[in-house]
Amino acid sequence: MYKASAIVLREHGSPEKLKLDTINVNNPNQGEIFISQTAIGVHFHDIYVRTGLYKTLKLPGIPGVEAVGKIEQIGKGEKEFKEGDRIAYITSDYGAYASHRVLNRNLAIKIPENISDELIATNFSRALTVKMLLEEVTNINSNKIILVTAASGGVGRLLCQWASFLNITVLGLVSNKEKVELARSYGCKHAFLYDDKNFLDHINDITNGKGVDVVYDSVGLDTFDLSMESLKFCGHLVNFGQSSGPVKPLTMSSLSKKSLTITRPIIFHYIRNTQKYRTMSNSVFEYMKNYSFKIPKAKCYNLEKASKAHEVLESRTGGGCIYLEP
Repeated sequence: MYKASAIVLREHGSPEKLKLDTINVNNPNQGEIFISQTAIGVHFHDIYVRTGLYKTLKLPGIPGVEAVGKIEQIGKGEKEFKEGDRIAYITSDYGAYASHRVLNRNLAIKIPENISDELIATNFSRALTVKMLLEEVTNINSNKIILVTAASGGVGRLLCQWASFLNITVLGLVSNKEKVELARSYGCKHAFLYDDKNFLDHINDITNGKGVDVVYDSVGLDTFDLSMESLKFCGHLVNFGQSSGPVKPLTMSSLSKKSLTITRPIIFHYIRNTQKYRTMSNSVFEYMKNYSFKIPKAKCYNLEKASKAHEVLESRTGGGCIYLEP
């Protein structure tokens, strides 16, 4: 048994609820690995868990869904992994906000040498999400026009760039004028403000009155109606987040007006199969090696400063690439 440092959440609330504590970590059993963590991703999902918007972590519990680490010990019979291997993982079972942990070996993905810990810790789950959105949820091609809300955000900027690499026409929605040029630098052919009263006119001009093929909406409540109106007949809305709040219930008749379809994908459902998870992960690594993604410089905070990391992320002043270092 080992002693480790971890952030333990005992009740929902403000960032101050994230308290550093000492925990016991068992030796790995068969099918498990023991890792020392080097970089822990901090995302809005973690904030939703902390505040109680997502009641998916049993309290008291250790938050965090992704990290990078080095294998210190392997369980009995392990043949694929060895001590010293550098691995990444994402998990719906949480527990990433810790210096050390035992991990199911099926969650571990070996990282290529030329990709840094901080890049993976801050963008692995995001890149997997983009892979899911473009190639699993929809099978998009270069003849399509897509609209991305929060085009300069964590997933949005990767989604816009990845789609642009595939020669897809990308339109973006952002919250202020400063982010318009930023969205364009991420591959958006056009970028607009949420409160642009002429937005739908712009969409009609660009698409010859047809509307866009697919909307990828991570904002939720504030943009949902606009996203629906932007779609062409038989268009598809992918709602994969709710940064402004949950979408209100809708009637089937609202879809029938233009024969629309809607999807609400969750990345963990798409990587339940271990082989699928590894195939998608390796594809992500190939994209990271072969394409020059524009990503803000990552900001690092000590594990004990997890509350500060949450404050910076919530203030939207940290560039969206934040990680914890034990």
